[in-house]
Amino acid sequence: MILYDELLDEQGHVLLPHGTVLTAASIAQLLRHGIESVSVQVAGGAEEPEADLAAVEQRLAHLFRKNDIDDQNDWATGILRRYVEDYRLKRGVEE
Repeated sequence: MILYDELLDEQGHVLLPHGTVLTAASIAQLLRHGIESVSVQVAGGAEEPEADLAAVEQRLAHLFRKNDIDDQNDWATGILRRYVEDYRLKRGVEE
């Protein structure tokens, strides 16, 4: 099985990146840490399933919850937020 999306902890840190091959040992490790389910890619599927945009937007809001979009003094975080949003929401990304 291949991990469909990155696996994050409660603070938003990446535990396993997108595309990680899940082995029996890694699945057992996840279970020991209380992780009972993850999203995996469909075997043989050429197309990835459509991302749930509302869930992605909610996750991004959580990750950048300490960033005020209108704060001109925190321009670097604003730029990072825009790049991450564009990537995750597939805006302007050619495949």
